[in-house]
Amino acid sequence: MNNPMDSTDSLPDSHEELLAQALSGSAGPEGASISTDEPTVGDLDLSERNSLRRVYRHTTIHAEEQADGYEVEYRKLRLERVILVGVWTQGTLAEVEATMNELAALAETAGAEVVEMLYQRRDKPDSGTYVGSGKVEELRDTVAATGADTVICDGELNPGQLVALENALNTKVIDRTMLILDIFAQHAKSKEGKAQVSLAQMEYLITRVRGWGGNLSRQAGGRAGSNGGVGLRGPGETKIEADRRRLRADMARLRKELAAMKTSREVKRSRRSASLTPKIAIAGYTNAGKSSLINALTGAGVLVEDALFATLDPTTRKAQLADGRSIIFTDTVGFVRHLPTQLVEAFKSTLEEVLEADLMLHVVDGSDPFPLKQIQAVNHVIADIVRETGEQAPPEVIVVNKTDIADPLALAELRHVIEDAVFVSAATGEGIGELESRIELFLNTLDSHVILEIPFTRGEVVSRVHEFGTVLDEQYTDTGTRIDVRLPRRLAEELGEFEVISSLEE
Repeated sequence: MNNPMDSTDSLPDSHEELLAQALSGSAGPEGASISTDEPTVGDLDLSERNSLRRVYRHTTIHAEEQADGYEVEYRKLRLERVILVGVWTQGTLAEVEATMNELAALAETAGAEVVEMLYQRRDKPDSGTYVGSGKVEELRDTVAATGADTVICDGELNPGQLVALENALNTKVIDRTMLILDIFAQHAKSKEGKAQVSLAQMEYLITRVRGWGGNLSRQAGGRAGSNGGVGLRGPGETKIEADRRRLRADMARLRKELAAMKTSREVKRSRRSASLTPKIAIAGYTNAGKSSLINALTGAGVLVEDALFATLDPTTRKAQLADGRSIIFTDTVGFVRHLPTQLVEAFKSTLEEVLEADLMLHVVDGSDPFPLKQIQAVNHVIADIVRETGEQAPPEVIVVNKTDIADPLALAELRHVIEDAVFVSAATGEGIGELESRIELFLNTLDSHVILEIPFTRGEVVSRVHEFGTVLDEQYTDTGTRIDVRLPRRLAEELGEFEVISSLEE
């Protein structure tokens, strides 16, 4: 991260400057095309991402907007020295400290240096300034003493609280939602991911647009007989109204683009559904090690970073189990406590990949102080998606990751609380074999156990059986090839004409 003292000219001075990120329809720097040769794609992505963590500013002004007085400066949010503020309303001291540490990790992922963390014990956040008046004065002194550029509140501030805090502290104030949106904007790479982030930002900012003064209003017509006249002249469309109109137009455009992308994605999804290859989704809390796990299972070399929300665009990889069966793994975006509703809505189409899978691997960070809270947060988001789509969630296997750095006592407690969980370390490979065996056992429940006798003239059928089934025994008879095999039920029904013995489905 750059020295903040060397880049103070590039820091946003007020909340209004964040609006332009949504108005520009941009969700992050364009990713350069990279080769899939050595080093791995993940290594190159990580190198590119780190190279972009610098302060810079860029102005986007359209000619027609200059003509009518519409001018907004866009500055990419790159937090520097920040102070974190929280309100402790419930739970233990350890829980509130874990929440503040998570907020600090979010801030560092966005490119910030945390200089101070403050929290206040209250029954509920203050309706005017989020924290009490005494804490606001303490916070003002802390901002002056540390030279902080930004104050981040661990909650979603309403517009009134945002304005009151900025006026009282004379510095930029953002909330947890805005921070997460900025991280998503930095990390989105695909066209769809950028569009989803932009839409989420606009939905958040449209209720928080603030004007820059009445002198920027557009005058109504003043000629008699036209749309104005004596007694009818007025300010016309104000600056804030123009901003909101532009946001609504951009939101409508993005929704159209996402609808078109959804059609393309549904076509690809239908092709995968028609495929006989089992599909496994890897879901879980952010930074729980999902990408590391998919690398350990497939050797895919996808992006791995010790940061929150390192993966936004789903990654699909094909792998083979020990019994020779092919499966498809899909790495999905991670969840977090109090995930902004705008992001859940914008990424709903991406999260639906979880519901389309035959099996979901729910990855949990075993080294986290409160892993059960992670499980609750993930289950809450998945339940929302299930409720909105009306589909059913797939069977779940809980995978407790990072056992190499987790507290043994905490792992012992998890083994007692969570039944049938698999404990692994994607970094060392410990437990990966057990996880693959668990996956094989589950897939066996989706198969039919049959014995087929295939004529020698139907070699393509034998090849298909070997590709999609688990061959238990194979013999050659006078009439053809007799194969004792486990097959996906749909394929077993298609090959019913070759079936000679059918055992009970297991």
